Amino acid sequence: MPGLTLIDIAALAWFVLCAGGYGYATRYGRLGNNGLVRAINEHRKSWMANMAARENRVVDVQILANLGRGNAFFASTAVFVTGALAALFGTVEEIHALAAKFPFLRQTTVFMWQLKVLFLMTVFILAFFKFAWAFRLSHYTGILIGATPIAASRNKKQCLAHAERVAGIAGIVGQHANAGLRYYYFGIAGLGWFIHPTVFMLTTLWVVAVIYRREYHSRAFKLISTDAS
Repeated sequence: MPGLTLIDIAALAWFVLCAGGYGYATRYGRLGNNGLVRAINEHRKSWMANMAARENRVVDVQILANLGRGNAFFASTAVFVTGALAALFGTVEEIHALAAKFPFLRQTTVFMWQLKVLFLMTVFILAFFKFAWAFRLSHYTGILIGATPIAASRNKKQCLAHAERVAGIAGIVGQHANAGLRYYYFGIAGLGWFIHPTVFMLTTLWVVAVIYRREYHSRAFKLISTDAS
């Protein structure tokens, strides 16, 4: 592959290690037992338990619709970004010639510029699939809310069991939406590769640090987790 050096391979490997490793640790490792995602899931359970106790669930559907619109926005934005990158891919030779005039950019081949654009396209395509699935699951969550039995003393256990299932689906929605946002973050880190592989590695590490702080040490986490346990 013309222009692909060892430091480029190392930067890509570092990206996969950081992005994949953080995702694995937060879902299956020790980090998954704590953090903002777990805390908000506890509040989802409380929300759905309260929903099951109400006869009028219009407010719950409205809240869910607002969350679904957010997922739809990010999914459509990912499509726009991917389209813009596809257009950039078609003019990469001109961009490569223009980049040669900037001394702070690492000079490399046209193939490497194409590879970097394809890399960013892949990241945002993955983000689209995450948000699109979260949006679809939001519809299923709304259907489950509509199917929740009217709470009464004789079917209280049935209502609570159904509410727990709804909270589980809502948690999966949040899980995929959160993963989609991480792809956005790491897509920004990928821009560093256009400057230099070392910058790419540093921006990837910086993004991991930012995400970790926000999910485990932010003021929002402290406030949300106060009543989550």
